[in-house]
Amino acid sequence: MDLKSNKEEFIELLRSTHRDGVEDLIKGLEDMGFFTAPASANHHLNTEGGLVRHSLNTCKAALMVWEGMKTLEPGLEKEVGEDNVIIASLLHDVCKSDIYIRSVKKNKNALGIWEDTEGYKVSYKGFPMGHGEKSVILLLCNGLEMSDDEMLAIRWHMGAFGINMNSFEDQRCYDTSKKLYPLVSIIQAADNLAASIMERTGKELDEL
Repeated sequence: MDLKSNKEEFIELLRSTHRDGVEDLIKGLEDMGFFTAPASANHHLNTEGGLVRHSLNTCKAALMVWEGMKTLEPGLEKEVGEDNVIIASLLHDVCKSDIYIRSVKKNKNALGIWEDTEGYKVSYKGFPMGHGEKSVILLLCNGLEMSDDEMLAIRWHMGAFGINMNSFEDQRCYDTSKKLYPLVSIIQAADNLAASIMERTGKELDEL
């Protein structure tokens, strides 16, 4: 993975929105460890720089979904702008910047023998604020100007997995957000497409 190229592409896309606070945010992302963090501990792109790659994949998928849906629903362009798609997709997983810690794990090799391999473990002690909501708070604290639909698309990008099913309020807020703001569904779909299609590996398929 080309960490330098991915970082440059990410920053170029972010700056293309001309959004107030972008430069402060870029410095904040650097300080948080965003540009070197993995996207997961055990699943998609669980390697250094994986989080940036996943964010780029999600952005590309989101832009494709947005473009495609505009042909089916021309009025969508008045509700969702390209800058909204870029901001929400690139930054939906900022919450992961500080939760992965390098570690050594036991894994079975192709012969079924356990061996030590480098990997990551997860710790939430840095800022245990949740997932989507943590991303929104970190972005606002780092000075990024955001619209309501961007904040809600990031907050609910995990879809039903991000809902406390014991909370009537959570369920109503999620349902209302989807109905009010098409960007919520676009980012949710793009995140899933990136992880399940663009980032699946041959090893994962072999292990099915």
